Amino acid sequence: MKINDNCVGCGQCTSFCRQGAIVVRGKARITDACVECGTCAPYCPVKAIEVSV
Repeated sequence: MKINDNCVGCGQCTSFCRQGAIVVRGKARITDACVECGTCAPYCPVKAIEVSV
């Protein structure tokens, strides 16, 4: 998972992360707790979350 430059720091993604692996300090950041499930990605209003394949 990666947060691209589209991120505006709205924090909407954090409520959908089951692992608590997204923190927002200005912009969102994915921590090492991420299991790359991709659950958060569809909820980003600016499509800033890129799912690794």
